[in-house]
Amino acid sequence: MRYATPDRLFTRAYHLVPSFAVLENPVSVAGVWCYKAPVEKNLAFADMLRLMDERSTAFQAAVAAAPSLDMQVPTCPEWTLLDLVQHLVEGRYKWAAIVAAGPADDPATFSVPAAPQEREALLAWFAASVQELLDALREAGPDRGCWTWWGDSQSPQTSGAVARDQLQQLAVHTYDAQVTVGAPQPLSSQVALDGVDEFLTTRCAGTEPWPHKPVVVDYHATEGRSWRLWVSDGHTRTAELPHGPGADEALEPADAAVWGTANELVMFFYGRIPVESLRTEGDQGVLVQLHV
Repeated sequence: MRYATPDRLFTRAYHLVPSFAVLENPVSVAGVWCYKAPVEKNLAFADMLRLMDERSTAFQAAVAAAPSLDMQVPTCPEWTLLDLVQHLVEGRYKWAAIVAAGPADDPATFSVPAAPQEREALLAWFAASVQELLDALREAGPDRGCWTWWGDSQSPQTSGAVARDQLQQLAVHTYDAQVTVGAPQPLSSQVALDGVDEFLTTRCAGTEPWPHKPVVVDYHATEGRSWRLWVSDGHTRTAELPHGPGADEALEPADAAVWGTANELVMFFYGRIPVESLRTEGDQGVLVQLHV
């Protein structure tokens, strides 16, 4: 079930239920009162674009430092560093075309300039692809509709949601490049906290089958935010949990719970670190079913 590349991970096997609105008042999910993450907790559109550009620069620095582009990427063992660059370039042009096309029933067609062989030119090729996506996103703004693969999730089908998802793609793959050259850096708390929420709302919540008994899983970031995932056949949802005295008194016990920094949770979600790296409680089999 786990794949090396973030945009393929989970194969959307546990995405259930269309988006429900972010509310200031509590919403009932699976019979439990809880809160969606307040809008101000998630990254603003301009910040997502800025951080995407920042991660692009960090990715280029890692590739520039590599002794060879033929180095195997430890976190994506079927790929070389050159393969990783090519994968990201293709994805930037693909999503730039999708965003530029606006609302659509199918993904837009796109083309990718031929990959240069010389490293400096290769890095310029990568930078141009990121700029293509950033330009398309700025032109569209955060609220314009577009095709996405996550139509039945809790994430909207908008250019803003694409920016949010693609920031995580760049962030995780920048980590991959850094691991390859022996200089891994954790995601910033700002990027990682948004990454936890984005993963759960985009890649987990939805309406696809779940071939096991219904389960409840909690994810706790040491930075002070927590999420709950209710998983059932054809009806899986996620919501951020409230904090404070007595906040969890009305909640049913979770079948499993995971604790870690937001960076650790993101890396666990994307298969970069094993579950043994995190503190867990409850039924370990549930975590295996969800994440392995």
